[in-house]
This record gives sequence, structure tokens and C-alpha cells, in this order.
Amino acid sequence: MRSTPREKGSSITRVLEIIEAVASAQAPLTPSALAEYLDIPKASAHRLVQTLEKEGFLQFGLRGGLLPGDRLHRTAVDILRSGQHKALRQAILRQLSDEIGETCGLSIPDGLDMLYFDRVQTNWPLQINLPVGTRTPLWCTASGKLYLASLPDERLQRILPRLPIQRMARNTLTDLSALRDDLARIRDEGMATDSEEFIDGMVACAVPVRDARGELSACLFTHAPVIRCSMEALLAFVPRLRLAAKELEAIVAG
Repeated sequence: MRSTPREKGSSITRVLEIIEAVASAQAPLTPSALAEYLDIPKASAHRLVQTLEKEGFLQFGLRGGLLPGDRLHRTAVDILRSGQHKALRQAILRQLSDEIGETCGLSIPDGLDMLYFDRVQTNWPLQINLPVGTRTPLWCTASGKLYLASLPDERLQRILPRLPIQRMARNTLTDLSALRDDLARIRDEGMATDSEEFIDGMVACAVPVRDARGELSACLFTHAPVIRCSMEALLAFVPRLRLAAKELEAIVAG
């Protein structure tokens, strides 16, 4: 809660503050709680929320709390793709890919999927093509499991039973108990793997890219066909991925 009274701002300022508050909230806020948090009249908060919902920037969850809407998600991804740091981000990914010899990229959570929003492809004749814009499942990808492991326990336990878990490849973890154990390991290690869980013949690993608050904002991943790179060989690149993640964190914070 704000400790000092806020000065009255314009409607545009209030709209931006509402979007910011909803996007950064640890749990969905009701319109009334939002009005109290931002110290604005409840009638104004409800009116602005209704407009933002109608335009697709916000949506209501099952329990009446506010969540980012599809239009806000698309806007966030567009900002990440075309932001001022795009060239430097691509340079970091290119250098990383050249050093380890495999495809590298960044993904972000979007609903029940991970969304690929940046990547650098290798020039090997044999490669797995997952272009920018590809959506991948949470439960069987390195980035998806890394995101799930980053969630607070209460939120994670609400989400896991509701995931549309199905077998995608030979090693997909379809048992919730086994998946929970894997997520606990990932949380301890700060790194996730996909050993032919999403696509037969593909291995992958991912490390977190954190924001200024220390929370996961994106996942830095690399993947390769097992015929060229084993899981053990891929894991040898993890220290280099962590260094690249720190570089990415620095440019975002800067």
C-alpha cells in the first residue's frame, strides 16, 4: 500500500498504472483492491477496468481477479521483439550459438504455453526448426518446466492439476508426482532439461533470465538433435548459458 497520498493524475496515467499493477501483481487483484492499492476512487477504477477489459488489455480470472489480456500479451511480446535492446540481444545470442554450435533462443510464458520470441539458428544441415512465434507446452519443455519451477508453491499446486498433460515424446513425464519431483530438482539447480520429452530425438536445457526484482522474466534455452549432441554434452554448455543470461539481464536492467 502506498504510504503517501498520490496526486491526482490523468486518465491515461491511471490506465498505465492499472496495467502496470496487474502485470506485476503476485496474485490477481480485484478492481476494488486495485483501487485501494493505487489510491484512486473505486468508481474510476471500475470504469477504467471495464474499458480495458472490453479492449482486450485485461481479463477476469475464474475468481474475479484481473489478469493480463491477450492484447496486452501481444503488446508485451511486440515490445520485446522490437525494443531498443534487440540488436544487442541478438548479438549475445549469436555469440553464444557460435560458441556452443547449437541453436539458442529466448522464450517467455504466455498462458499455458511458452512463446519463442527470439532465437539464433545454427547452420548445421540437421536441425530442429522451431521459429519465432512457436508455442510449446509447459510440462515437457526445458523452458516450460523452468517457468513452472519458478512459481510460488501455492500457485504451482493450483496450475499443475489443470495442465492438459499428454504424452508428446518417448520420455514425457505424464505422472504428476514425477513431474513435481522434476520441478523440485529444477528449482534447486536453477536449470531445466528436456531429454526427448517434447520431441523424440531432441534434447534441450534452459536457464533463467531474471528481472531487477530477481524474478524470472524469460528463459534462455538451447536445443539440439541427439544424433549430434547428447544430453551430457549439452549440459556442459550450461555455465556458458548462465554467463549469457547475466549479460541479457544487464542490458534489460540498463
